[in-house]
Amino acid sequence: MISRQTITHPFNRGDYVVGAPSPSRWAKTTPVGDGPAALQGEVVTVPDAVVEALRGAAKAVHTARDEVVARTRDWWAGSMIGETDGRPATPDAVVVEAADADQVAAVLRICHEHGVPVTPSAGRSNVTGAALPVFGGVVLDLCGLNQITSFDKESLIVDVQAGMFGDLFEKQLQEEFGATTGHWPSAFAISTVGGWIACRGAGQLSTRYGKIEDMVLGVDVVHADGTRATYGDYPRAATGPDLRQLFVGSEGTLGVIVAARLRVHPLPEYANALAFGFETFAEGLDACRKILQRGATPAVLRLYDKLESGVHFGHPDTNLLLIADEGDPELVDAGLRISDAVCRETGGVELDGKAVFERWLDERMLVGKSADGFKPGPGFVADTLEMAASWTALPAVYDDVVAAIQAVPGTLAASAHQSHAYTDGACVYFSLRGDVDPDKRRDWYRAVWDAANGVLIRHGSAISHHHGCGLLRGPYLEDALGAGFATFRAVKDALDPTGILNPGKLGLPSRFGTSPLH
Repeated sequence: MISRQTITHPFNRGDYVVGAPSPSRWAKTTPVGDGPAALQGEVVTVPDAVVEALRGAAKAVHTARDEVVARTRDWWAGSMIGETDGRPATPDAVVVEAADADQVAAVLRICHEHGVPVTPSAGRSNVTGAALPVFGGVVLDLCGLNQITSFDKESLIVDVQAGMFGDLFEKQLQEEFGATTGHWPSAFAISTVGGWIACRGAGQLSTRYGKIEDMVLGVDVVHADGTRATYGDYPRAATGPDLRQLFVGSEGTLGVIVAARLRVHPLPEYANALAFGFETFAEGLDACRKILQRGATPAVLRLYDKLESGVHFGHPDTNLLLIADEGDPELVDAGLRISDAVCRETGGVELDGKAVFERWLDERMLVGKSADGFKPGPGFVADTLEMAASWTALPAVYDDVVAAIQAVPGTLAASAHQSHAYTDGACVYFSLRGDVDPDKRRDWYRAVWDAANGVLIRHGSAISHHHGCGLLRGPYLEDALGAGFATFRAVKDALDPTGILNPGKLGLPSRFGTSPLH
């Protein structure tokens, strides 16, 4: 473990701390409830003979209930509701730690032979229950695959194992190779490279650097039966469908990602920022659209509605737009000049960009801001919902989702910010908060998600932009994908005919039973 240090970067200014304890260590500080499982019904018990075979094939095997709870605990609000009632989400499983791709393959061969479900797992920063072993079986811990194996300085390509945590990965990239991914998700220090890819994640600077699927050059995958393949590994190609992208966003349902080649960038040398206020959220969205369509790609283009402008920046009377960029000074300043002109033409009022930027840098990682301005009781629940839609649809989507959330009894407030933008549309990130009787929290939570996703599906929006689907969004996925869902099922059946890989997720049917949220 690398000693606690900070990463030097123009945007984070050292506030990402590397070498933090792994989730399986800090999770043990939370008491393990002795109540029944909150998100497991009938589970697959791993026979003793199979457990012994796994011990011979892998680095370590854990079967004690406390260890399993600690090593499967995630950051999903749906899990936390049960945890605070003394009901851990998924206490019945066998956790198997793999040290390398050979061990991953060996574990999968054993589980495939015996029909044991396998849930790939690593940092567990996920907020949709994607790595919970809802049918028991084996949890395949990939955190031991934690090395950069090569770096091509001319092509700016890094080969990295899937279990490497983001903070350690970025630290080594910067210190040894003078490079950065530009990928800075909020869960940076408790998420892994493989998790970013499996859930199709986005970092806070994605408007400059792209989402993770834009960075992935190639992936190494172990299939359900233990066979292996490499997908991709070329800048561009016309060799049939891009099979690499099957696994980007597959959340462990189609194969286990063990390594990837990623495009990286030279460390930026300069950063600058602007801020403007708009009378309406729709006006701010229009400014974002025009900025992107004029060709500027600022690393940060984040528009906050009035509630969030007040909570985060002390500007409750405006819809605040922060624009910040990094890189070559000539390119950065040219993009900011375009942004400045667009904002003024669109009715924006200039704010103190430096002060707003500094506050964003200081507070953007704080997870408790959703409770600011409220006095939450024991029935308080907070969560976020990120989606994507065209510029044409977004103003109505924003209004309708906020109204739908607020219409659910027990809701305290709904708010949003636009966080990732493209020439054709953007991601809007909703925050939802409720305070109900403690025993009604799960009912309120599901009602809010049902209401919001009904709006998104009606508008033809993407129901997730970067958090993925897991358990949480599984019930909506068939409606969201329409006829394409049958194609997804066919791919699943072809690559995992025994159905052992991460069953119960992404709305896919499972031979092991019904997903707990269906």
